[in-house]
Parts: sequence; structure tokens; C-alpha cells
Amino acid sequence: MKFNNNVFNFVNSLVVSLPSSKTLTLSWNFGSMLGMILLFQIITGTFLAFYYTPDSNLAFSSVQYIMYEVNFGWLFRIFHFNGASLFFIFLYLHIFKGLFFMSYRLSKVWMSGLTLYLLIMMEAFMGYVLVWAQMSFWAAVVITSLLSVIPIWGPTIVIWIWSGFGVTGATLKFFFVLHFLVPWGLLVLVLLHLVFLHDTGSTSSLYCHGDYDKVCFAPEYWGKDAYNVIMWLLFFMFSLIYPFILGDPEMFIEADPMMSPVHIVPEWYFLFAYAILRAIPNKILGVLALLMSIVLFYFFAFINNYTSCMTVLNKFLVFSFIVVSVVLSWLGQCVVEEPFATLSYLFSIFYFSLVMIMLLVFMFSKLIFK
Repeated sequence: MKFNNNVFNFVNSLVVSLPSSKTLTLSWNFGSMLGMILLFQIITGTFLAFYYTPDSNLAFSSVQYIMYEVNFGWLFRIFHFNGASLFFIFLYLHIFKGLFFMSYRLSKVWMSGLTLYLLIMMEAFMGYVLVWAQMSFWAAVVITSLLSVIPIWGPTIVIWIWSGFGVTGATLKFFFVLHFLVPWGLLVLVLLHLVFLHDTGSTSSLYCHGDYDKVCFAPEYWGKDAYNVIMWLLFFMFSLIYPFILGDPEMFIEADPMMSPVHIVPEWYFLFAYAILRAIPNKILGVLALLMSIVLFYFFAFINNYTSCMTVLNKFLVFSFIVVSVVLSWLGQCVVEEPFATLSYLFSIFYFSLVMIMLLVFMFSKLIFK
């Protein structure tokens, strides 16, 4: 179906006449769910920004004001910070689905998706800091100071972000402005991600990109995406019954620059990376390992392999990778003592080993089957 309006034609090509494989299962809903959550976070975050004060003396109080005085402010805040956890749940499911079905064969889609992942991690970290509670303040001190390992310019970059010689109210304003602006850039990058995806077509449970199993996206996949409503209902129920279960008790204490928490722990969705960082005693090597835990996946896009894949071996490796990532996340919230320190080191080695083995299997399957 063609329209005279180019905008209608573009939307039609995205969600109506798009050729889609007949074998897409519910695991392909993760992407559409992520788009819904992003819009949900932007809407709730915009309403919260009306009443938030990015000042070190007033930030924590303004959050309490939103919770107790603003009409339905408590509801918007509960949905917003639990929405961040929902976002990462489906983001990790989306990534694991991509690994299972070797979506890195679609190089542009894969690389734009990884870039989105890094930006979302940055966005979530900045939002965490805005509460200006004990844990978020000291998390900001720890994470921003890691940038000092950058050769030559590292200390200068840290001081520029801090806007001084420590994390202060100026740093808070810097994070607030970025936290408000970055999501709009994410929307543009998400659109680019979709354009790349629709240019190549999705991977499917057949591990192919042929035209012989295609159907129009509408109405079949509109119905399938409607299952997301069930997840939204579960999310609303969870947020209202257990609103703070995923948070840290230190988030209810106002930031005190003179006294740090006994045990600094980030949000659950950063724990695997935090465990890798802590596992290496050397600061530079630890930060490098932290960065490479994500950057390594970019290398998958440089292998042009559309031949047969060793799917059974790949599934075993991805399942093993998921188990290792979960264990690392558990270790990330443990105190730095034995046996947790040694286990973090061992499972960090397992993490990187599995990623490298997946990369090598993907590379050599082309040589074997061509």
C-alpha cells in the first residue's frame, strides 16, 4: 500500500507492510517492549522533571516532596525507577536472544544496538545519581573517578565532569541536564536501529534471511505484540505491591560527603560489570576489563558469516554465558572478602573466555561450512 505522504509511507514500511518471517516467536517481542518502555520512561521522567530541583542542598528534599506532596508524584516516581529495572530486564533478554540466534550477522543492527546499550547504561547511572542519596552519591564518586585512568587527559576529564575537585552540586546539574537530553538522542538512534533492521530483515528461528517465509508485519505481528499488555499489567502490579524491593536502604538517607557507606553497591543491572571491575586489583586493568566486557561484542560484527552455523554448540555457549553473568551479578553485591574475591576473578575469566569462544566458533563455522 502506497500513500502520497512520505511520512505515511515510512510508517507503513516500519509497522504494516514490512516483510517479516513467519517463524518469529514471542522472544521477538523483546524489541517492541523496549520501545514501549523507552517512551514510558520519557513520559514519566518529564513529569518528574517538573518538580525536581538539581541542587545539592535541595535534590533529596525535592524527591521527598514529589513522593509526599505532589499529586500522584509517588506513582510517577515508583513507575520511573522500577521502569529502569524493567528496561534492563528486556534489554538483557533482547541481547541474549540476539546471541542465541546469531543476530550479530546483521552487523549494522548489532553495532547500533550495542551503542544503544552503552548509552542506556550511562543514562541509568545518571538517573541513579539524581536522587542524591548516600549510595547514589558515592556510586557517582567511584564511577566518575574511574575516568582518571584515561592517558594524559583522564584527570582533566574527571575535574571537568565534577566541575571542581569533588562531586558537588555542579556535578548534579551536569548529570540532570544530560539525563534529560540523552533519551531524545536515544529515540533517534532507536529509529536508526529499526531502519538498519528493516533493511536487512530480522534473523528468525530458521537462522535465515530468505524471502520464502515472509508475511506482512500487520496484522499478525500486531496481535503478537499485543501480548506485551500482559507484561505491563504484571509490572504495574509489582511496582504497586513491592515498590522498593529492588532498591538499597542507603537510598533513603541523604548524601553525606563526609561518610561513605560500608559497602558501595550499584543497581542490580550493573552488578556483573562491577564484579569484573573489583576482581582485578590493578585500577587500569580493572577499568579496561570493565570496558571490554561490552566492547568485545563489537568484534562479532566484523565477521561476515551467512553460511551454516553450529547452532547446538552456540546454544550451549550462550546458556553457559548467561549462567556466568548471573553468578557475576550475585558476586557483585557480595563484600570484598574470600571466597567472593577469588570467585569474582574466576568467573570474570569464564566470562571473557566464553565470549572469545563464541567469537571463534562464529568465525570458524564459516571456514568449515563454506
